[in-house]
Amino acid sequence: MKVMPLIISHLKKIDHILAGTFVCLSLFGLLMVYSASYPLGEMKYEQGHYFLIKQWKWLFIGLIFFFVAALFPYQAYRKWIRWLVMLSFLLLILVLLPGIGAVKNNSQRWIHIGSFMIQPSEAVKLVMVIYFAYVYAKKQAYITSFKKGVLPPLVLLGLAFLLILKQPDLGTAVSILLSCGIILLCAGLKTRHLILLGSTAASGITFFAVTAPYRLKRLTSFRDPFQYEDGDGYQLIHSYLAIDSGGLTGNGLGGSIQKLGFLPEAHTDFIMAVISEELGLLGISFVIGAYLLIMYRALRIVRALQDPFGKLLTIGLTFQIMIQAVFNLGAVFGLLPITGIPLPFISYGGSSLVFMMISAGILVHLSSYVKRNQYQFHAK
Repeated sequence: MKVMPLIISHLKKIDHILAGTFVCLSLFGLLMVYSASYPLGEMKYEQGHYFLIKQWKWLFIGLIFFFVAALFPYQAYRKWIRWLVMLSFLLLILVLLPGIGAVKNNSQRWIHIGSFMIQPSEAVKLVMVIYFAYVYAKKQAYITSFKKGVLPPLVLLGLAFLLILKQPDLGTAVSILLSCGIILLCAGLKTRHLILLGSTAASGITFFAVTAPYRLKRLTSFRDPFQYEDGDGYQLIHSYLAIDSGGLTGNGLGGSIQKLGFLPEAHTDFIMAVISEELGLLGISFVIGAYLLIMYRALRIVRALQDPFGKLLTIGLTFQIMIQAVFNLGAVFGLLPITGIPLPFISYGGSSLVFMMISAGILVHLSSYVKRNQYQFHAK
């Protein structure tokens, strides 16, 4: 009987604007997945709502985890982080084993669990952020020592990078690298250590990008897609057509032409092109504005928290979301190479949505400390 008052008391302290933004983005994503996937559902499954139903199931699961994560004390992750790391690496190994990992679009990134398919790399994104926040918060006393304070966790990060690259999925591997890199940047490393690590990471990413022919084609085609209009530039050209057609207010919900078989991955990687075509600049502004609002509210949390672990965790989770959004939007608008990274909370995909909702729930939980610290300040 005492549990409910505690839950209600906690929910009163959270940032309701932040929580509402996450929920609105995910519901907006559900609507746009339905619109973008309806023609494909009709053509492939004779059910226009096929992808809507699947996405709704994942969103329902995600909302449950969102609520649980919003209530779960973030300090407890310290106790469980080692087990979470071991489990996530076990999944990364299992996904590469024949007969366990599912192959789709020439990539082996999924594991079948009953009627569901999960993508272990999505779990690793979250776990590595928690792990890095935990480790570097604990190492604050000797963070200036490269061998003792900086190096050990980087071995695990490098292993995760290589295992995800093996799938192959360079985009996800790079996004994890960047999220953890930002935690390192905010943890107080020496400038020369940052330069060393940054140059090493950049060299490694460049090497893996240019040595695989299909990745090299992506790098060259996004700069001039019309030169490769029948190949790697096809998707980006039709993204341009969708964005250009949308104008200020768009052609109306459901009014996209490009989703009628012209734009591949219309409900996944390139859902923003459909949003632009149907809702125009107003739709683009809504999505980008929501991400900027998340960033702003998260910065308030960072300023309010005194605990180094909480600060670094907030920073890591926030930039994890922002990096994925930048990668996706950059690809859709032709500013970055196509990486296959979904648009957070909006693109179709169960694993991405569920783990994004968990990340969102943790941020919402951390937001409760903003009001707690304000109360303590006024009490003094």
